[in-house]
Amino acid sequence: MKSEIPFFLLTKPHQYSAKTTGAVSRAPALDRGIDHLARLIKTTYVQWETARKEGFFQKLDARVKVLFLLFFIIIVSMKRSLLPEVTIGVFVFALAALSRLNLIAFYKRVMFFGFVFGFLIALPSSLNVITGGDVVIPIVHLPKPYHFWVYHIPETIGITRQGIEVVAMLTLRVINSLSLSLLVIYTTPFPEIIKALKSLKVPDPFLMIVTLAYKYIFVFARTIEDVYLAKKSKTIEVNAAETRNWIAGRMAFLLRKTRVRCEDVFNAMLARGFSGNVSLYPYRKTTKKDLFIGSFLFFIGFLFLLF
Repeated sequence: MKSEIPFFLLTKPHQYSAKTTGAVSRAPALDRGIDHLARLIKTTYVQWETARKEGFFQKLDARVKVLFLLFFIIIVSMKRSLLPEVTIGVFVFALAALSRLNLIAFYKRVMFFGFVFGFLIALPSSLNVITGGDVVIPIVHLPKPYHFWVYHIPETIGITRQGIEVVAMLTLRVINSLSLSLLVIYTTPFPEIIKALKSLKVPDPFLMIVTLAYKYIFVFARTIEDVYLAKKSKTIEVNAAETRNWIAGRMAFLLRKTRVRCEDVFNAMLARGFSGNVSLYPYRKTTKKDLFIGSFLFFIGFLFLLF
C-alpha cells in the first residue's frame, strides 16, 4: 500500500514565536510576559545572593536593620526641605556601596519607581492651578481668569517655583524610601526579616500572610510559565481570537487552581499540627558590634532630625 503523509506535515506552519520587521525581531506579548516573570524570579535569586555577600549591612543583625528602616522612613517623611532629603540619599548611597551591592542595577530600579510613583504623580502639583506662587514656566495663556465654584483658574497657567519644590520634595521622599527598603531587602534573607518582625511583636496572622504570599509569587509565576509552554509546544497555528480566548480561559483556570492550592496548603498545615502561632528558630545573639553599629546609625538619624 502506498503510505499517505498527513496534510499538516506537508504544510509549513506559521511562525508563532516571533515577528520580524526589517532587522528587528519582536516577540509576542505572551512571550514578553513570560520573560518578565523569569526576570522576577531571577531578581529574587540575585537578592538571595547579595544577602550572603561579605558587606557592611549583611553582617548586621536583622532586628537592627528593621528598626533602622522604620526609623529612617519616619525621618524621611518628617523632613520639609530639600537639603536634608538629598543628604539622606547620599547617606543611603554610601551604605549601599559599603554593602557591595550592584549600584547600577540597584539605582536603576529605585529611579524607575521614583520617577513613576514620585515625579509623574506629583507633576500636576507644579502648576499654579494647584500650587500657587511665582510662575517661572508659563504654559497656557487664557483670555481671562475663570472661577468654577471654589476653584480659580488664573489667566496664565504655568509651573511655579513653589510647585517645582513640592515635586522635587515628593520625588526625593519616594526615592529615599525605596532606597532604604531595597537596601534592607537586598542585604537580609527573607526568613531573617520575618524573624526580626516576630521579635518586634508583629502579629502572627500578618507574618503568616506575608510569608505565604511571598512563597506563592514564585509558585504562581512557575505555573503560568508551565501552562504557557505546554500550550506553545502543542500549537502549530494560532490566530489572535484563539489567543484571547485561551488567555481568558487560563485566567479562570488559575483562579480555580489558586483556591484549590490554598485549601491544600491549609489542610496540610492543620495535618502537621498548625495552631495559628508562628514558631521560629532561636535568634542569634546580638553582638557588641551590632549594638555599636546600630547606635551609630541611630545617632546619624537623630542628627538628620535636628538638621
